[in-house]
Amino acid sequence: MMLLGTAVAAAAILLVAILWMGQLIDNQDSRNAYLQGEIKNLDKQIEEIKELDKQRSALLTRKEIIEQLQSNRSQMVHLFDEMVKTIPDGARMGTMKQLGEVLTIEGVAESNSRVASYMRNINVSPWMGHSDLKKIENQSDLKDAEKKLPYAFSLDVQLRTPKADQEVNEEGTSVPAPSVTEGQNSPVTAKPATSSAGEQK
Repeated sequence: MMLLGTAVAAAAILLVAILWMGQLIDNQDSRNAYLQGEIKNLDKQIEEIKELDKQRSALLTRKEIIEQLQSNRSQMVHLFDEMVKTIPDGARMGTMKQLGEVLTIEGVAESNSRVASYMRNINVSPWMGHSDLKKIENQSDLKDAEKKLPYAFSLDVQLRTPKADQEVNEEGTSVPAPSVTEGQNSPVTAKPATSSAGEQK
């Protein structure tokens, strides 16, 4: 009877232990399921935050572009005006391309000195800054109509906005500095223009 009672008690204790362990496992499984659900919710929120960051970056980029256009909206008007004022006689502009604050100008001229004069005029312009000569070459296979302008040149021009200490007229607009024509002295020295054919006029 004692052995039987001991066996029954042991079986009861074992059954209680098994039930208790099962309850613990079920509780842990439910906690794990809850944590998995919360992790999925956090992943969704992280994706939403990333998407919001992308939208924020796009809006900031648009804002910067709009602010830049707003601040430089009059630049192109003044720039085209300076194009007419700076180009000397004996030179002709072909193409113009702007990339950021750098303006690339390609054209033809009748001599190296005309290109040098053009660079001097650009360097003293309030809207066009330092000019860098990329190339100049004497084209020997030109048509008769183009032989008067045999030198092809390319310039990189750094654009700029006139400083606040420049002269201001009565209407409050900036007065551009007068362009330098060929033969006038200028404090800015242009780079010597070289010809691919080794000729200089």
